This record gives sequence, structure tokens and C-alpha cells, in this order.
Amino acid sequence: MKAVKYIVVLLLIYVGLVVAFESLLGYFQPAGQGTLVITTTAADGSTHDRVVTRLESHGKLYVAANHWPRAWYNQALENPTVSVTVDGTRKAYLAQPVSGNEHDRVDDDNPVGLGFRFLTGFPPRVFVRLDPQSLEPQRLDPE
Repeated sequence: MKAVKYIVVLLLIYVGLVVAFESLLGYFQPAGQGTLVITTTAADGSTHDRVVTRLESHGKLYVAANHWPRAWYNQALENPTVSVTVDGTRKAYLAQPVSGNEHDRVDDDNPVGLGFRFLTGFPPRVFVRLDPQSLEPQRLDPE
């Protein structure tokens, strides 16, 4: 019975670690050279920005939902017309869900380390391919 208590306590500590890591990551949304900002539209018409890692495979642009919180991903599936901002330039894209061989290829081309997977609670990894739309890019002015 003592072993079960230790396992339960360890499991609760791990869940707390994952929740804390995911919450801090979502709150601070760290951005860098390998990131972009995807703007999605919710069912109520409101727009939401999320910093995500920019991925490439076979010359195409992808983003991954590597975390349990994935509202942006669900919004992109419901309304696939998204805006993507890279280095201050915003462009329109069509978000396409990725599956099958394409999913496996993108996953192989963009591996995620075990430490990161551990900290995020081993969520299933899903991808969206961002296909450029014909709209002209807009330069965002710094505020």
C-alpha cells in the first residue's frame, strides 16, 4: 500500500509540473528566430495570436501542436484562413491538417527531444501545413 501512495504522489507531482510548464509557456509565449505568430479566428469571430515554432519540410511551412492546450490548432481547423507573422511581416495562409506519410515525414524532419516531451506530458503531436494565399504581405509597424 505504501508503494501505491508513493506512485500516486509522484504522479500528482508530475501532473503539477506539466501544468506549471504549459501554463508558463502559454503565458509568456517566448518568441525567437525559429518562431512565428499565427492568428486564428474563433467561432465567435474573435482573433487570437499564438507564438509557435516554425517548421519546414520539403520546402513547405508547417506548425505543430506540441502541447495539450491547443485552442489555436482547433480554431485553425474550424476556420483555416489564418494570418502568419514572421519577422514583422504578416501574410495570409490556408491551414491544412497533415496526416499519413506527410505527418510522418514532417515529424521525422523536425524531431522533438525527450526532455521537452516529458515536460509537456507526452501529448500527441499534430501538424498544420501553411499554404500561402495570394494576398499581398502587410508590414506591421512596431508599437
